[in-house]
Amino acid sequence: MANQELINQVRLSIFNLPSPIVNFISRFFPLIVKAIILLLLAISFILLTPQSVNAQTAVNFTYAELEGEDFSHRDLTGSVFAASNLRNASFYQSNLTNSVMTEGILFGADLRETDFTGSLIDRVTLDFADLRNAIFTDAIATRTRFYDTNIEGADFTGAVIDRYQIALMCDRASGVNSITGVATRDSLGCDFN
Repeated sequence: MANQELINQVRLSIFNLPSPIVNFISRFFPLIVKAIILLLLAISFILLTPQSVNAQTAVNFTYAELEGEDFSHRDLTGSVFAASNLRNASFYQSNLTNSVMTEGILFGADLRETDFTGSLIDRVTLDFADLRNAIFTDAIATRTRFYDTNIEGADFTGAVIDRYQIALMCDRASGVNSITGVATRDSLGCDFN
């Protein structure tokens, strides 16, 4: 009897569906509802389950004292080194894509062949650092100091860097990145400014 009432209500609805469709809906309504609920639960489970893209590589060293630490040859994708002391640290041939290094001190750091693609390197001191063949493609390096850094072969393609720093780096820019094949002067736009 309850099914017949449901059919009558559906028929009287503003949609005025043909009776074969109404019969189909009334017959399979409980299954349709269960399927929709299961689908919503599955989507919720996927979206709400915490999943770290780089669970094995990303680390958080916010406010860390890491002077002289050796991070060479490591995959540190997505890691955070915010306000960290990294004086004389080594990241030789490390992967720091999409990492965060805000307000950090990398004075004299070894950053040779380090990949900073897509990283946020805001207000970082890179004075006297070795950036030979480093990759800064699409990185944001605003208010970052590159005083007396060795940038031979570094690739800054698409990087956001203060104009004043670019002018200073263009005075000593040389070489071609051994990994990307891009000339340092070209990546900084030295001959176009």
